[in-house]
Amino acid sequence: MLPAAGHGGVVTGDGPTTVLLVDDHPLVRQGLQAVLSTVDDITVVGEASDGRAAVELAAELEPDVIIMDLQLPGLHGIDATREIVAAWPGTAVLVLTMFEDDDMVFSAVSAGAVGYLLKGAAGADIVTAVRAAAAGQAVFGAALAQRLRTWFTRGARKPAEPFPQLTAREREILDGVAAGLTNAQIGQQMFLSAKTVANNVSNILAKLQLAERGQAIVAARDAGLGRRPHGEPGRS
Repeated sequence: MLPAAGHGGVVTGDGPTTVLLVDDHPLVRQGLQAVLSTVDDITVVGEASDGRAAVELAAELEPDVIIMDLQLPGLHGIDATREIVAAWPGTAVLVLTMFEDDDMVFSAVSAGAVGYLLKGAAGADIVTAVRAAAAGQAVFGAALAQRLRTWFTRGARKPAEPFPQLTAREREILDGVAAGLTNAQIGQQMFLSAKTVANNVSNILAKLQLAERGQAIVAARDAGLGRRPHGEPGRS
């Protein structure tokens, strides 16, 4: 975690909007700092390079807005967003990421993010988005906003998938792991070799920043996976 401003750096009342930057790439944080420092009504009060540090700094600094990356070490940005919004609903989380697939967008919105911008957005757009988020307004690029309107118009038939950083196959394998199946059993149900399943399990652990299979089982069951009967065929 990078050094952060203490409570003395937080501006409240009618002062500037306070912002916490969360991204694991120092150059991205530096770029955001440079953009936001050009305006007088926004003040960056802290930086975090991983999801757990973001939650801790949100508690310490209580910023008005958090600019949140999603692919973070330690705790995924969506999980960090969910924790922050639940504990400090007055803090607006504005996602800034390179991922624009539907599952990621909908998962971020479901977690409580008020906005979703793609990296590469113009500096002026980021400044505008921070101001809007601080004012309680939803902030989405035109293409993302249209997809959200379409999704909600259709009645949001499909709930956001857990672990959006995983592929559909990896989520299905994780579902089997959470159900207590061996790699061979999962492979039999999905028509895959046990080695292919094992390789996917390794990828799952890496993406979820977990050390071993038992941790994956706990995380998956907490997310509602592993509840189908062990003998039920997997989805093809």
